[in-house]
Amino acid sequence: MAQADLLVNLVKNASNGDQLGVRKIAQNLIQEEKNKGHRILADRLIEALKPTVKKSINKISNNNSNADLYFETTPERGLNSLVLPDKIREQIQELVEEQHRSELLHSYNLRARNSLLFAGPPGNGKTTLAEALAHELMYPLLVVRYENLVGSYLGETSGRLKSVLDYAKTMRCVLFFDEFETLAKERGDTHETGEIKRVVSSLLLQLDSLPDYVVVVTASNHPELLDRAVWRRFQVRVELPLPTRTQLTDFITQISKRCNVEFGLAAETIAKHLKGLNFAEAEEFCLGIVRKAILDKKQNNAKTITNLKLTQYRSRLKPVTNKD
Repeated sequence: MAQADLLVNLVKNASNGDQLGVRKIAQNLIQEEKNKGHRILADRLIEALKPTVKKSINKISNNNSNADLYFETTPERGLNSLVLPDKIREQIQELVEEQHRSELLHSYNLRARNSLLFAGPPGNGKTTLAEALAHELMYPLLVVRYENLVGSYLGETSGRLKSVLDYAKTMRCVLFFDEFETLAKERGDTHETGEIKRVVSSLLLQLDSLPDYVVVVTASNHPELLDRAVWRRFQVRVELPLPTRTQLTDFITQISKRCNVEFGLAAETIAKHLKGLNFAEAEEFCLGIVRKAILDKKQNNAKTITNLKLTQYRSRLKPVTNKD
């Protein structure tokens, strides 16, 4: 669509109060400016599109102690860049629409859903999906840093957690807790101390008090360790299993296109050999081919390199026998 048409439609949607339509057109304008190489203008448009939140709470001082509890990023990969089952993609898209049209829901005394739990083995894309969600919402991503959050003194962890959540309330954002079982372990676990149990209780109360413009995303490699009350707090629960052969094929194709390297073998053939790997392991395998192809100047046909890498991979899978 021509830029003039985009601008006309932008004004129409704004005058009709169609917030979702405004965002979609603005995102198209941003993509056009990026394609033209106008990064500064694109960044300014992205910043302008971020919603502001009227706050009645005291301003949180962003001192070093609080800043050390999280780090903030602006993700650049959207849902379209991920290989996802249709059901999961639909779940995320529904939540994004609710967030974009939250004012309409508020007028009916409803809240947009804002809590998600991603579960599954490591390397299957939980963190990447959280980043893609933040990108679709055009919210900053706040990632909690456990190394500084968990303290050794009574009440220290709960106090720091409250500081993070209070800061998150000052903006529209996605607040991401990776390895959530670190904080939200089952309170009936006899091996855990009373401090952890108090942290879980405090966490549950604070999650309930969050406004719906703060989207909380948690990820767990061991969901069986989570407190049962934690499960009930999350409106969207997503299980991310190992990728299928078809998903690996699509994933490998994406890497080949993104890196502009021809692997020399069909993506489906490579996926057949890598069946059983998670996305992170498959990506590292493919990037190993990409690095070697670039160094050897064989980006146009890396078939020899791909076959060598596959042979090396298969040899590592063979059981080691003791000849002694």
